[in-house]
Amino acid sequence: MIYTLRHRTTYRYGRPVHFARCTLRLKPQEGEGQSVLASAVTIDPSPARAVMRRDYFGIEAVAITLEAPHTTFSVEALSTVRVERPAPPPPESGMAWERVRDAVVAGRDLAGRAPVHFLFPSGRVPLLPAITDYARPSFSAGRSAYGAAHDLMLRIGRDFRFDAKATTVSTPLAESFALRAGVCQDFAHVMIAALRGMGLPAAYISGYLRTVPPPGRPRLRGADASHAWVAVWCGDGWLGLDPTNGVPVQDDHIVVARGRDYGDVAPVDGIVSGSGKQRLKVEVDVIPDTETQDLALVG
Repeated sequence: MIYTLRHRTTYRYGRPVHFARCTLRLKPQEGEGQSVLASAVTIDPSPARAVMRRDYFGIEAVAITLEAPHTTFSVEALSTVRVERPAPPPPESGMAWERVRDAVVAGRDLAGRAPVHFLFPSGRVPLLPAITDYARPSFSAGRSAYGAAHDLMLRIGRDFRFDAKATTVSTPLAESFALRAGVCQDFAHVMIAALRGMGLPAAYISGYLRTVPPPGRPRLRGADASHAWVAVWCGDGWLGLDPTNGVPVQDDHIVVARGRDYGDVAPVDGIVSGSGKQRLKVEVDVIPDTETQDLALVG
């Protein structure tokens, strides 16, 4: 499947902002069933400086500095991406979760995408005993790592309520877990904490989701919006699971960034020097090449 992606973020400020420094993580990733055919970012107002870099985990980020006074700041990313992944494996296939756990601890690989980096607590995903206890019923002795993670994904989907008003981007993990409610970010953080609590490396994946529902059925949550899911290390590679929708990751999921939690992969973050309130608007279009569309790449 080939997709055209449009992600537009607009900030409007009550008073002029005289200085801002931001990091943009908006280019889809290469590899693991994805290839980027084209990508461009438009920034308004034009930054005084823009520097592209790759972080330790391989995320391509652009650091920008704005020095002219402005009351509106917008970033639009346009990309064309080909996605072609193999079908997910049977749920109970692969290495036993205890073997995976022990192999990760004994491993010596410290490269940026090594599983050991995704095993420990991170800024937004502490290891909470209550979440580890919640995970245990999925991890019977000798069960495959993927089978246990797949079962955990389904349980989270049943037990947690999708509610965009229940949490905010800064809601602590303990609170969203107690509420049993939230958005895709919360579902992903809960599942990551549960997997890490059982000794399995788990990564936070940010990107987009496109779905075509059956006639008369609603679209899956996360469609035409930024989305988040989980990648779990199963001993011989990463496998993606989407706890918000209870499905393995396939060609409808487009990966932008992989990190330890949302803090590593936020599409736009930074600081501004100014006072007054601000309003944020995010618009996302995920358009497959099989649908008529009139977006054109620029740059």
